[in-house]
Amino acid sequence: MKNIFIEENGVYSIDCSGAEWATDRMHEDYHNAGIHINDVDFLIENAENIFMVEYKNACIASAQNPAAFQPMTDKKILTATRKFYDSLHYLRLLDKNKPVEYIYILEYPNGDATTRKRLRNRLKTELPFVLQENIGTGKKMIEQVKVLSIAEWNADRVYGNYPIKPISG
Repeated sequence: MKNIFIEENGVYSIDCSGAEWATDRMHEDYHNAGIHINDVDFLIENAENIFMVEYKNACIASAQNPAAFQPMTDKKILTATRKFYDSLHYLRLLDKNKPVEYIYILEYPNGDATTRKRLRNRLKTELPFVLQENIGTGKKMIEQVKVLSIAEWNADRVYGNYPIKPISG
């Protein structure tokens, strides 16, 4: 089906059929170009914004050692922020210039709203919020960053237009 993407574990799908534009091909396109940089899992464009969506789920049955997944480590924070910066190139090459929101959808054992908020705050310090305030013409590289569970994503009035659902079967 058009614009219904399957996440890398093959357990969940995200339905972007209502988007103006969406893709899950960034990783493949970077790989085919012979460059080895990080990328987010999905890009979704609506009338106002582009959502860079990174998806991690350590709560699925096939997860290898889910208790070992620690998203607050410096290494994981660095990887998540690099995915934002490296994905900007893709948007610029496609002349996608709408405001960008970075959404990290995160499911992991013992994850809750408090830990997601702490992670969001850590990511915010590594993303260009202060830089874009201090220099430039007022054009923003990023509007906001959020860390959400699947349920929070689906319940949101905007993001919920692109529901994440388990693949039955």
